[in-house]
Amino acid sequence: MDKDNIVWLIAGLFFGAIIIAILFLWSRQSRPAPIYISPPPPTFTPLPSPTASPMRVYISGEVERPDVYELPVGAILQDAVRAAGGFTEAADEERLNLALLLGDGMHVHVPNLLEEVLVEPSGSESRPGPSATSSIINVNTANLSELELLPGIGPATAQKIIDYRHENGPFSTIEEVQNVSGIGPVKYEQILELITVQ
Repeated sequence: MDKDNIVWLIAGLFFGAIIIAILFLWSRQSRPAPIYISPPPPTFTPLPSPTASPMRVYISGEVERPDVYELPVGAILQDAVRAAGGFTEAADEERLNLALLLGDGMHVHVPNLLEEVLVEPSGSESRPGPSATSSIINVNTANLSELELLPGIGPATAQKIIDYRHENGPFSTIEEVQNVSGIGPVKYEQILELITVQ
């Protein structure tokens, strides 16, 4: 084999190796890369939270439909009165705290003008009775708690009596107490014998 043949042989092997390399690389690029799909991790469905049982509240007295009512937890006295159809005309609603938070088994008695407010848990045997005070109360000098001892006079009306004194001066006669908002003829008859202006 002469020198020229050796040179061509080497050149042929070199170019052949280059062509093989190019073909190998081209075949690698044209083949799509494999795609792996992994399933999502399992999810856990939370258990439903237990629903609070409704409360049972007995409302009696001066409401349109006295009865036992089921009310949601967190209900207040105003909700019970609405469930019972609202107050009657004889209800002394001024003495009730409509924002009172109720509890299961509670008994609420809505008073008329001759009764005291009764709010008691289930099972109690007490009943509303007439309100009374053992001494005559001077409406010109009595404080809030003293005025509340009078039948039919709750915190709101007692405060109105005090406000009336501050704005108009002392009462000159017992009859003048009827000028106070919330004291009508019926309530005035209740306290007539229990108050004085001297």
